[in-house]
Amino acid sequence: MSDASVYIALFLSAFGAASLLPLQSEAVLVGFLLGGDQPAAILLAVASVGNILGSVLNAALGRGIERFHERSWFPVGAQRLEQARATYRRYGRWSLLLSWVPVIGDPLTLVAGVMREPWWSFLLLVSVAKVGRYLVLAAITLGWA
Repeated sequence: MSDASVYIALFLSAFGAASLLPLQSEAVLVGFLLGGDQPAAILLAVASVGNILGSVLNAALGRGIERFHERSWFPVGAQRLEQARATYRRYGRWSLLLSWVPVIGDPLTLVAGVMREPWWSFLLLVSVAKVGRYLVLAAITLGWA
């Protein structure tokens, strides 16, 4: 695989994994790290940017989708939406530090959008979480720890 195709595949994997799609970017990153053909720092940067941008897409969708909550096709009922809001109000923006966690992280970023979390705090906390997760994964994979 050429370097460009590796980076594109990793970016798309990380971006998709941060969306509500059931994808895993960790396995892709580990595979490329173990391959050793590309610098680890570039792989980490590509995966991180892709994953953060996927979370930004979730938040943007959250900001726009709430206006449709009374439509019959809306996937979440009013009670469930209010429950998500209440949970986010209770734990606040700091819950975004869990945005890296499988299953709960992606919906958290969507709810942050619904709650109109300011972009500066959203990006800061999500970046810390996503980059931190990939750094730990790389450290374990490459024996840095």
